[in-house]
Amino acid sequence: MGAISPVASRRRIVPGDLREPLVTAHECHPTSHSAPARMGRGSLPLVGTRKLPDAAELEAARSRTIPDVLPGPDDPAPRVLFCGINPGLVSAATGHHFARPGNRFWPVLHESGFTPRLLRPDEQGELGRWGLGITNMAPRATARADELSSEEIVEGGRRLRELVARLAPAWLAVVGIGAYRTAFARVKAAVGEQDDRLGETGIWVLPNPSGLNAHWSREAMTTEFASLRART
Repeated sequence: MGAISPVASRRRIVPGDLREPLVTAHECHPTSHSAPARMGRGSLPLVGTRKLPDAAELEAARSRTIPDVLPGPDDPAPRVLFCGINPGLVSAATGHHFARPGNRFWPVLHESGFTPRLLRPDEQGELGRWGLGITNMAPRATARADELSSEEIVEGGRRLRELVARLAPAWLAVVGIGAYRTAFARVKAAVGEQDDRLGETGIWVLPNPSGLNAHWSREAMTTEFASLRART
């Protein structure tokens, strides 16, 4: 799966050719189940223990890639590999998936039963203990997912197929119907379980949890995530 570098404790993040610092707008909620989000001076919210990146840091993060978060050798067999569209600028600046405040990925992941508590983005390395991982369809960070070209998404789909073949998760969960339709050439695909499979891996398309996605409420997203959870 390319070069493997250890994460904190025994988790691992995989860079390498396939998923080198990888892509949007996928970013997340800064609070945890046990501790509310803290506010720094000037009421600037924190992501984990860090302040959110400022405008200059966000601009500098454009086109960066971030490593995948994948189960390690001591973790359970991969159950679900979540695939976002591409990193947003907050994610690229911090190295944490779904890191932008307002993104609903982490709250919905917990509320649907995938994690026993609400994780912060900087706790993403804990996912491996539950057989979960995160990757992206395209590696390049952008402010909005619509800044990606169709060619980037199609190429990302090819890399994703290779990653799934190597990791062999029970399910690939693509978080974003538009990216799935483009990458897999399934223009009529809808959210939910797909007829296609990648070897033994089932495919489930989930709604994009970005705060910009007004078509899905957090409750409706949780229901859809929970439907996948019930199959794992």
